Amino acid sequence: MDGLEITELQFLDKAPVTLHIKPSTCVCLSGPSGVGKTLFLRAIADLDSHSGQVLLDGIDCLLYKPTDWRSKVSMLPADSQWWEDSVGDHFEDYNAEWLQRLGFNKDVMTWQVNGLSTGERQRLALIRLLANHPQVLLLDEPTASLDPENSLQVESLVDDYQKNTQAVVVWVSHDPEQIKRISHRHFIFSQNGLYELEVS
Repeated sequence: MDGLEITELQFLDKAPVTLHIKPSTCVCLSGPSGVGKTLFLRAIADLDSHSGQVLLDGIDCLLYKPTDWRSKVSMLPADSQWWEDSVGDHFEDYNAEWLQRLGFNKDVMTWQVNGLSTGERQRLALIRLLANHPQVLLLDEPTASLDPENSLQVESLVDDYQKNTQAVVVWVSHDPEQIKRISHRHFIFSQNGLYELEVS
Protein backbone atom coordinates (compact mmCIF):
# COMPACT_ATOMS: atom_id res chain seq x y z
CA MET A 1 0.00 0.00 0.00
CA ASP A 2 1.34 3.42 -1.00
CA GLY A 3 -1.17 5.61 0.83
CA LEU A 4 -2.29 8.97 -0.51
CA GLU A 5 0.00 10.81 -2.90
CA ILE A 6 -0.79 14.42 -3.83
CA THR A 7 1.30 16.10 -6.51
CA GLU A 8 1.04 19.78 -7.48
CA LEU A 9 -2.61 19.91 -6.40
CA GLN A 10 -3.93 23.39 -7.12
CA PHE A 11 -7.37 24.93 -6.71
CA LEU A 12 -8.58 28.51 -7.11
CA ASP A 13 -5.66 30.88 -6.42
CA LYS A 14 -3.94 28.66 -3.86
CA ALA A 15 -0.32 27.58 -4.16
CA PRO A 16 0.09 24.01 -5.44
CA VAL A 17 0.41 21.34 -2.75
CA THR A 18 2.57 18.22 -2.90
CA LEU A 19 2.23 15.75 -0.05
CA HIS A 20 2.66 11.99 0.43
CA ILE A 21 0.80 10.42 3.37
CA LYS A 22 1.65 6.84 4.23
CA PRO A 23 -0.99 4.32 5.37
CA SER A 24 -1.92 4.41 9.07
CA THR A 25 -0.93 8.07 9.29
CA CYS A 26 -2.97 10.93 10.74
CA VAL A 27 -2.09 14.33 9.31
CA CYS A 28 -3.52 17.37 11.08
CA LEU A 29 -4.08 20.64 9.26
CA SER A 30 -4.49 23.97 10.99
CA GLY A 31 -4.36 27.58 9.88
CA PRO A 32 -6.46 30.73 9.74
CA SER A 33 -10.13 30.53 8.85
CA GLY A 34 -10.76 31.08 5.16
CA VAL A 35 -7.26 30.08 4.06
CA GLY A 36 -8.49 27.06 2.10
CA LYS A 37 -8.35 24.01 4.37
CA THR A 38 -11.87 22.87 3.47
CA LEU A 39 -11.26 23.53 -0.22
CA PHE A 40 -8.11 21.42 0.01
CA LEU A 41 -10.11 18.49 1.39
CA ARG A 42 -12.77 18.96 -1.29
CA ALA A 43 -10.11 18.93 -4.01
CA ILE A 44 -8.64 15.67 -2.66
CA ALA A 45 -12.14 14.17 -2.66
CA ASP A 46 -12.58 15.41 -6.26
CA LEU A 47 -15.63 17.43 -5.25
CA ASP A 48 -14.27 20.67 -6.75
CA SER A 49 -12.29 21.37 -9.90
CA HIS A 50 -8.52 21.33 -9.51
CA SER A 51 -5.30 20.65 -11.34
CA GLY A 52 -2.52 18.30 -10.33
CA GLN A 53 -2.68 14.66 -9.40
CA VAL A 54 -4.11 12.63 -6.51
CA LEU A 55 -3.29 8.92 -6.27
CA LEU A 56 -4.48 6.27 -3.84
CA ASP A 57 -2.14 3.29 -3.60
CA GLY A 58 -0.62 4.36 -6.92
CA ILE A 59 -3.89 4.70 -8.84
CA ASP A 60 -4.95 8.12 -10.15
CA CYS A 61 -8.35 9.37 -9.01
CA LEU A 62 -9.18 10.05 -12.67
CA LEU A 63 -9.22 6.30 -13.30
CA TYR A 64 -12.09 5.85 -10.83
CA LYS A 65 -15.75 6.59 -11.27
CA PRO A 66 -16.44 9.64 -9.07
CA THR A 67 -18.71 7.64 -6.75
CA ASP A 68 -16.10 4.89 -6.38
CA TRP A 69 -13.37 7.43 -5.57
CA ARG A 70 -15.52 9.12 -2.92
CA SER A 71 -16.34 5.81 -1.29
CA LYS A 72 -12.60 5.22 -0.89
CA VAL A 73 -11.61 8.84 -0.21
CA SER A 74 -14.46 10.08 1.97
CA MET A 75 -14.99 13.56 3.38
CA LEU A 76 -16.87 14.48 6.54
CA PRO A 77 -17.77 18.17 6.20
CA ALA A 78 -18.07 20.49 9.17
CA ASP A 79 -21.84 20.59 8.54
CA SER A 80 -23.00 17.09 7.62
CA GLN A 81 -25.76 16.61 5.07
CA TRP A 82 -29.03 14.73 5.73
CA TRP A 83 -31.71 14.30 3.06
CA GLU A 84 -34.28 11.87 4.50
CA ASP A 85 -36.57 12.25 7.51
CA SER A 86 -35.26 9.45 9.72
CA VAL A 87 -31.71 8.53 10.71
CA GLY A 88 -32.09 4.93 9.57
CA ASP A 89 -32.95 5.99 6.03
CA HIS A 90 -29.34 7.14 5.68
CA PHE A 91 -27.81 3.78 6.60
CA GLU A 92 -27.69 0.59 4.56
CA ASP A 93 -25.84 -0.99 7.45
CA TYR A 94 -24.34 0.14 10.73
CA ASN A 95 -21.93 -1.06 13.37
CA ALA A 96 -23.69 -1.34 16.73
CA GLU A 97 -20.38 -1.10 18.60
CA TRP A 98 -19.57 2.20 16.90
CA LEU A 99 -23.00 3.54 17.85
CA GLN A 100 -22.45 2.56 21.47
CA ARG A 101 -18.98 4.08 21.59
CA LEU A 102 -20.38 7.42 20.42
CA GLY A 103 -23.27 7.40 22.87
CA PHE A 104 -26.13 5.81 20.93
CA ASN A 105 -28.02 2.53 20.78
CA LYS A 106 -29.76 0.95 17.80
CA ASP A 107 -32.98 2.86 18.56
CA VAL A 108 -31.28 5.94 17.11
CA MET A 109 -32.14 4.56 13.68
CA THR A 110 -35.80 5.44 14.35
CA TRP A 111 -35.04 9.02 15.37
CA GLN A 112 -36.09 11.97 13.21
CA VAL A 113 -33.21 13.93 11.74
CA ASN A 114 -34.84 17.28 12.52
CA GLY A 115 -34.76 16.36 16.22
CA LEU A 116 -30.99 15.78 16.32
CA SER A 117 -28.60 18.23 17.89
CA THR A 118 -25.64 19.46 15.86
CA GLY A 119 -23.32 17.18 17.84
CA GLU A 120 -25.57 14.15 17.36
CA ARG A 121 -25.68 14.76 13.62
CA GLN A 122 -21.92 14.99 13.43
CA ARG A 123 -21.28 11.81 15.42
CA LEU A 124 -23.82 9.88 13.37
CA ALA A 125 -22.38 11.30 10.14
CA LEU A 126 -18.98 9.91 11.14
CA ILE A 127 -20.49 6.46 11.71
CA ARG A 128 -22.26 6.72 8.35
CA LEU A 129 -18.97 7.57 6.66
CA LEU A 130 -17.05 4.74 8.35
CA ALA A 131 -19.74 2.25 7.32
CA ASN A 132 -18.46 2.60 3.73
CA HIS A 133 -14.99 1.43 4.88
CA PRO A 134 -13.03 4.27 3.24
CA GLN A 135 -9.27 4.08 2.87
CA VAL A 136 -8.88 7.83 3.36
CA LEU A 137 -10.81 9.93 5.90
CA LEU A 138 -10.97 13.67 5.22
CA LEU A 139 -12.32 15.16 8.45
CA ASP A 140 -13.18 18.86 8.53
CA GLU A 141 -13.26 19.84 12.22
CA PRO A 142 -15.30 16.75 13.16
CA THR A 143 -15.35 17.57 16.88
CA ALA A 144 -15.89 21.34 16.73
CA SER A 145 -19.49 21.02 17.97
CA LEU A 146 -18.76 18.34 20.59
CA ASP A 147 -18.04 18.50 24.30
CA PRO A 148 -14.66 17.22 25.54
CA GLU A 149 -15.93 13.73 26.43
CA ASN A 150 -17.57 13.14 23.06
CA SER A 151 -14.53 14.59 21.29
CA LEU A 152 -12.31 12.01 22.97
CA GLN A 153 -14.70 9.23 21.97
CA VAL A 154 -14.56 10.35 18.33
CA GLU A 155 -10.77 10.52 18.48
CA SER A 156 -10.63 7.00 19.91
CA LEU A 157 -12.99 5.55 17.30
CA VAL A 158 -11.08 7.12 14.41
CA ASP A 159 -7.78 5.93 15.87
CA ASP A 160 -9.03 2.35 16.19
CA TYR A 161 -10.47 2.43 12.68
CA GLN A 162 -7.15 3.69 11.35
CA LYS A 163 -5.15 1.00 13.14
CA ASN A 164 -7.51 -1.76 11.97
CA THR A 165 -7.66 -0.67 8.32
CA GLN A 166 -4.35 1.22 7.81
CA ALA A 167 -6.43 4.18 6.65
CA VAL A 168 -5.00 7.62 5.94
CA VAL A 169 -6.59 10.40 8.00
CA VAL A 170 -6.44 14.11 7.14
CA TRP A 171 -7.97 15.97 10.08
CA VAL A 172 -8.58 19.73 10.20
CA SER A 173 -8.35 20.96 13.80
CA HIS A 174 -7.72 24.24 15.62
CA ASP A 175 -7.30 22.58 19.01
CA PRO A 176 -3.59 22.35 19.95
CA GLU A 177 -4.20 19.68 22.58
CA GLN A 178 -6.19 17.55 20.16
CA ILE A 179 -3.47 17.88 17.56
CA LYS A 180 -0.92 16.62 20.09
CA ARG A 181 -3.11 13.62 20.88
CA ILE A 182 -4.00 12.46 17.39
CA SER A 183 -1.44 13.62 14.83
CA HIS A 184 1.55 11.85 13.39
CA ARG A 185 2.28 14.90 11.24
CA HIS A 186 1.08 18.50 11.61
CA PHE A 187 0.91 21.08 8.84
CA ILE A 188 -0.02 24.75 8.83
CA PHE A 189 -2.06 25.69 5.78
CA SER A 190 -1.41 29.16 4.35
CA GLN A 191 -1.86 31.09 1.12
CA ASN A 192 1.65 29.94 0.21
CA GLY A 193 0.84 26.24 0.70
CA LEU A 194 1.72 23.84 3.49
CA TYR A 195 4.57 23.86 5.92
CA GLU A 196 5.20 21.10 8.40
CA LEU A 197 5.67 21.56 12.13
CA GLU A 198 7.54 19.16 14.35
CA VAL A 199 5.16 16.96 16.33
CA SER A 200 6.10 16.91 20.01
